[in-house]
Amino acid sequence: MAELRAPAPPRRHLLSIADLDRGDVERLLDTGRSLAASLDREMKKLPTLRGRTVVNLFYESSTRTLASFELAAKRLSADTMSLRAAGSSVDKGESLKDTALTLAAYEPDVIVVRHPSIGAPQLVARLTDAHVVNAGDGKHQHPTQALLDLYTMLDALGRLDLRVAIVGDVLHSRVARSLLQALQLVGGESVLVGPPTLVPRGLEALGCELSHDIRTIEDADVIYVLRMQRERMGEAFVPSLREYTALYGITPARVREGQVVMHPGPMNRGVEIDPRVADSAAALVTDQVRAGLVVRMAVLYDVLTVAPVEAPERVGVA
Repeated sequence: MAELRAPAPPRRHLLSIADLDRGDVERLLDTGRSLAASLDREMKKLPTLRGRTVVNLFYESSTRTLASFELAAKRLSADTMSLRAAGSSVDKGESLKDTALTLAAYEPDVIVVRHPSIGAPQLVARLTDAHVVNAGDGKHQHPTQALLDLYTMLDALGRLDLRVAIVGDVLHSRVARSLLQALQLVGGESVLVGPPTLVPRGLEALGCELSHDIRTIEDADVIYVLRMQRERMGEAFVPSLREYTALYGITPARVREGQVVMHPGPMNRGVEIDPRVADSAAALVTDQVRAGLVVRMAVLYDVLTVAPVEAPERVGVA
């Protein structure tokens, strides 16, 4: 009689914040905090993912996200390979499907995908046996950015039941959509602020408030500034960048004492954010970059394991 075996656990992916519940978010933040302690050691590398292979498949330009995923995998002792669309067979017309099937033949453990088309990471997840992490798909989702933003807020303010004003080009922002969902999971409030062309009606269905008045940011704990994504704007969404800056740019006069300012990068200094704000003590932009490393370490660990690492006591998660 054949031996009965328990079914293999389902593959774990991170394709969207919608894949997570509050417990998942808390676990990932706790894991990131545990892993952050390793960065203070002389020997920063951990053996946690030794023998695993992480492939970064990036069809869009990236500095922070790609660098942090590469470094996160290396800090956990995984083997890494990064494939950019430029200079690969994609230039010769190879489809995402065929690229995914080619990568699948190498049997990677994790594939991190950034792609301009919504749903690309889901396609890679269907075509391969790898665990897939969405590093940004079109204007749909960017879940690890939202998680590192929560990590940064918790580290700076000690709690997550915050009021966050998300200012700027919401229409084209996958960062905004992911952050809205993440804040809902942890008891935060959010308000979208910007011109009607970039904060259109209907977005309140995402569980947030809408405003076209920059003064709305006055009662926020966090001012989260979005980049004006001119590369995604096929038409004029604002009369001019100068007018946008005058009406919605985050200047020192618009930031009250006690508020913190965040930006997912890269920043258009002098457009959506004044350089004096970007370089001020209120800005947490560098903190976000640091958080990106430990949170992405946590995500790589999490998708490849069943139980979380031993984590310190949670602080301030409402």
